[in-house]
Amino acid sequence: MAPSDGDALTVNARGMKCPWPALRAARAMRNRNAIIIEADDPIAPAELAALAQQQQWTFAALGDHRFSLRRPI
Repeated sequence: MAPSDGDALTVNARGMKCPWPALRAARAMRNRNAIIIEADDPIAPAELAALAQQQQWTFAALGDHRFSLRRPI
């Protein structure tokens, strides 16, 4: 059983070039309802948004190279 949405895991993908942040996010979301991913590659926001759209997850930019991915409730 996956943890609740309030138990967002923080994933550090700073310094990684795409597609690694998206791959780490997808792996982390296997067992989670929500993650916060830190990624500083300029392409990461678009890659993470595309991943979220493909998986029907919610994507949000939180600022300071932090992004939220969340399964729908």
